[in-house]
Amino acid sequence: MEEKSGIVVEHVQKSFGREMVLSDVNLTIRPGETCGIVGNNGSGKTVLMKCICGFMRPDKGQILVNGSRIGADLDFPEGIGVIIETPGFLPALSGYKNLKILADLKAMIGKKEILETLSRVGLDPKMKKPVAKYSLGMRQRLGIAQAIMEDPDVLILDEPFNGLDKAGSADMRRLVKELKSQGKAILLASHNPKDIEELCDVVHEMEEWK
Repeated sequence: MEEKSGIVVEHVQKSFGREMVLSDVNLTIRPGETCGIVGNNGSGKTVLMKCICGFMRPDKGQILVNGSRIGADLDFPEGIGVIIETPGFLPALSGYKNLKILADLKAMIGKKEILETLSRVGLDPKMKKPVAKYSLGMRQRLGIAQAIMEDPDVLILDEPFNGLDKAGSADMRRLVKELKSQGKAILLASHNPKDIEELCDVVHEMEEWK
């Protein structure tokens, strides 16, 4: 029986030339569940996340997000928030203006929701400073803000606490717990064992294919 919400990955395989990156990957993440994936660089964590988001197509298998097959029913999943690798923003603009440009693409939220999200991730919503002058931790908070601002059902978080200090990481772990309690299905990759231990209901270890 197919899941109608959350994420389902079934027998997914992905190669680049002769290099096998994903081999028969299977996982299910239900609403209100946080799934952690761990592994060394090159083990395929980011590739898997990009396949789930529709940024890459698997060679074999299927991926369903909220009941829709990615690459068949939809090219890109709906109701999903994503932070993968270093978030890219327009450096000359403020955090608010960057989020406003992204929000205008779907027209799902307005100024009020954007300002509330900035506060939620610990950024001053009134700050005019351009993103070029943000610290790495501030950029990371802004990346988390863009992932959650439209209240998605599914979150794909690839090393979301990079660049955050101890207090900032603790703040963001509390936020992830809050999002989980709201019924989000969350896929989280982190090199920090504390993040995985504290946040995840189930953990999948990925190994580099040889």
